[in-house]
Amino acid sequence: MIELLHDDCMNVMAKYPDKYFELAIVDPPYGIGRDGQKRSINKNANYNRKYHAFKGWDKSKPDKSYFDELFRISSNQIIWGGNYFIEYLYSTKDWIFWYKGQNGLTMSDGELAWTSFNTVTRQVELNRGWVVMEGDTIHPTQKTVKLYRWLLHNYAKPGDKILDTHLGSGSIAIACHDMGFSLIGCEIDEDYYKAACKRFKEQTAQLKLIA
Repeated sequence: MIELLHDDCMNVMAKYPDKYFELAIVDPPYGIGRDGQKRSINKNANYNRKYHAFKGWDKSKPDKSYFDELFRISSNQIIWGGNYFIEYLYSTKDWIFWYKGQNGLTMSDGELAWTSFNTVTRQVELNRGWVVMEGDTIHPTQKTVKLYRWLLHNYAKPGDKILDTHLGSGSIAIACHDMGFSLIGCEIDEDYYKAACKRFKEQTAQLKLIA
């Protein structure tokens, strides 16, 4: 079951009992002002950056109450941008580095995710261009569906219930649908929510037609 909610994640999390979700995969605001994107054209790249309106949601990051609730209702967590939330997280040896293969560009070569798993640090190499190859972008910090498939393949178990507190573009919903996982995903921004729902409906319908 995939359930996408237009709501504040704090309201949503408050409804669930302790450890209801086996795994939370989240990408909260980092507080670095990346809530929009200027259009740019790079003749040496295989994609160009699309304009996204600046909305102001990345001016601040979640406080302790968010992380307290997240840890209360989920058994394990993967938190993108974990390096920005060190004060709320405990030490772990299992980080994930997403290498985007973008040497020479102005954007970062990769992103870090903190995890609660007691394994080892891992690297996943997926070019950022996959985001565009999967369709028109609808969010300034959109992550590729292939990245979420990799996360689910390596960290989720069959039957796990997945939580995403900041749905954004809905990439995780498509990945969960493809791989048979249940998901609760919430998004507070109405524009992003409607676009994510539309994207999910269109892409999952295409998969049914192909099958």
